[in-house]
Amino acid sequence: MSQTFSVSSAVELAVVERSGFIESRHSGAALVLSPDGVAVETLGDVDAAILPRSSMKPLQALGCVTAGAALEGERLALATASHSGTDRHVAVVQSILDSAGLDESALQCPPAWPSDADARDDLVRAAGAPQRVRMNCSGKHAAMLLACVANGWETGGYLDPSHPLQVHVREVIERLTGAKVSATAVDGCGAPVYGMSLTALGRAIHRIGTASERSPFALHRLAGTLVRAVRDNPWTIDGPGRPDTIAIERLGVFAKGGAEGVMVMVAPDGTTVALKVLDGSGRAATAIALSLLERHGALTSSEVAATMAVLPLRVSGGGADVGAIRPTASTPGT
Repeated sequence: MSQTFSVSSAVELAVVERSGFIESRHSGAALVLSPDGVAVETLGDVDAAILPRSSMKPLQALGCVTAGAALEGERLALATASHSGTDRHVAVVQSILDSAGLDESALQCPPAWPSDADARDDLVRAAGAPQRVRMNCSGKHAAMLLACVANGWETGGYLDPSHPLQVHVREVIERLTGAKVSATAVDGCGAPVYGMSLTALGRAIHRIGTASERSPFALHRLAGTLVRAVRDNPWTIDGPGRPDTIAIERLGVFAKGGAEGVMVMVAPDGTTVALKVLDGSGRAATAIALSLLERHGALTSSEVAATMAVLPLRVSGGGADVGAIRPTASTPGT
């Protein structure tokens, strides 16, 4: 059976502190690439396979647009999002489906309630029910359907790894990572997710995050367009007050979290972080990535501190703040 790295191959990345007591520790692995793509720091086993989960969405989105899905602006950003299901998100997803001549019934992601609390409350008050279009991966699925329609491919089986779309997406992923995928699994939304190392994932995200829209290579031009779409529309990627959106809005990074503690982030200067929290918790992932970018001079201490202050890192006790989730990867020996 395929598996990721072990506890013995991990290093401490963050702690949870309550009233001066270290209550929990998050271990994992992380990779930092310089603006020119050279590995400048590795923590833990960065060559073992992981499942990138939604941190792979930028690669899948590029697979869709290189297959002919005509997307730009907020629609392109939504194709790489793990959105919170607000009405604004849903409207964009529906516009992608409309352009494909399809409706919500074509989506094969599972129905879900919005993860945005206000949107969920509104839907409950309206006697609504979980919807496929509200599922956080619906933008990716709508983009996949649009690519299928553009090529005349059958839409009913678009999630099958042997479907022409998924074959193309996999080829694009392998081109960006520079490595063959090591395993194929089913993601939470039903789409294929591919095993790869943090090294391979970091390489791909660095290539995307530093791509130029003026590149002579079509894939790089499209990658540059995707990054601009995300930075111009940070609300699409996550949602109001949520970590990815906060980081993009405040710092101009290109960020994409994934389930099971995966995070990729590219600073404006091209410095790139890819990490996996081994226990699967994502609560510290954004803070760890920001601290590593700060350590390597890609972000200033003041702007990182200001961003950390608005991330959901506080530990509560009796209705008051009594501690915090604190990254330790940037301070070896702690």
